[in-house]
Amino acid sequence: MLLNILRKWRKWHRAGQQMYNDPYLIKARKAHDEAVLLGEGRTDVINYILRKAGLNSYLEIGVRNPDDNFNLIRCENKISVDPGVEFGPNPVRYKMTSDDFFTKLRSGLLDIDKGTRFDLIFIDGLHLSYQADRDIANAIEYISDKGFIVVHDCNPPTEFHAREEFGFKNSPASHFWNGTTWKAFYKHRFNENTTSVCIDMDWGLGVITKMDLFNRLTQNENPFFEFHIFDRYRIRHLNLLTYDAFKVLLDGHYNL
Repeated sequence: MLLNILRKWRKWHRAGQQMYNDPYLIKARKAHDEAVLLGEGRTDVINYILRKAGLNSYLEIGVRNPDDNFNLIRCENKISVDPGVEFGPNPVRYKMTSDDFFTKLRSGLLDIDKGTRFDLIFIDGLHLSYQADRDIANAIEYISDKGFIVVHDCNPPTEFHAREEFGFKNSPASHFWNGTTWKAFYKHRFNENTTSVCIDMDWGLGVITKMDLFNRLTQNENPFFEFHIFDRYRIRHLNLLTYDAFKVLLDGHYNL
């Protein structure tokens, strides 16, 4: 009995050692650690854009606890939307999904004029490509001509972070989850009516605008959204910049 237990322990120990020393997993853990070191920054980025561009209306999709971001946004007119799946109290103005919100807004069923356009829309809802795609498309429709969209989780460091299933946590990504938002952002990089950039912090902050401020992609090098292709060309595919480089771009535009 004891011998069988010892044999099983040795087998599990060897399997654990092989997994821990696997070159692919070592590389993934390193990429995760580097992404964590970049830190959070969504609040700073949003407030910087609002201040620099002189914007005064803000919509946040996917709020969860408003003390994490929404309550820290310095803007005269703020609107929050969240169905309350991840944060029970859900102290937001519109307790519904983003799909319901935009459908009702478009139909004039909310206490907001359906002709309303927002200066900045922050998207941090369900991190799956089909939902992020709809959120971005709706946001493009409802931002002002000089407005901005900021999309969270556009730059997953590894395939483990870009998994579809949030509940799988036995990987180098641990509980961190960027989902497949990157696919939706990459798709909209080809939009002829917008330009975009991704700030390399806080798991990738994608910024989209109708202004001719950044750039767009013209050749689709990753039509099937393969992660290894994305990883190889992520700087070009995301138009990936540091936060300092992003501020130089914005400063140059608004200081003309």
